[in-house]
Amino acid sequence: MSAEKRLQELAIDLGSVSSPVANYVNAVRSGNLLFLSGKGPRPAKDGTRAKGKVGREYTVEQGYQHARTVGLDLLAVMRAELGSLDKVKRVVKVLGMVNAVPEFEDQPKVINGCSDLFVQVFGDRGRHARSAVGMGSLPMGMPVEIECIVEVE
Repeated sequence: MSAEKRLQELAIDLGSVSSPVANYVNAVRSGNLLFLSGKGPRPAKDGTRAKGKVGREYTVEQGYQHARTVGLDLLAVMRAELGSLDKVKRVVKVLGMVNAVPEFEDQPKVINGCSDLFVQVFGDRGRHARSAVGMGSLPMGMPVEIECIVEVE
């Protein structure tokens, strides 16, 4: 299955890649592995950025949607680095971090927003090893940050 064709079928426009916010790069390739830097949710249509904790400012479903937008940005980075998502052989590992209140226990449900997107786009090649963890805070107060490793051609 072509990931690029699947994006078209799903009517997903990846848009442009967001720039790093400090002195690092969006991705580093080493051999056949592409390591993607952590990304936060894409800005809303009005340009505002999500800020707050899941379990206080955001529900699990809102966190899921934030994680999905992070997945879109990660896909955009993959395409920018590789020229085509069809060069992704498989998503290997995802690390999802959720900025949540201390008693929050549904980090996996939040990070499913990204994981589900990867499976929608790549099929079985999108199934990956994963960690979904809670954090006391994340940069700029973002509710979700996700990084990943993909195997490439």
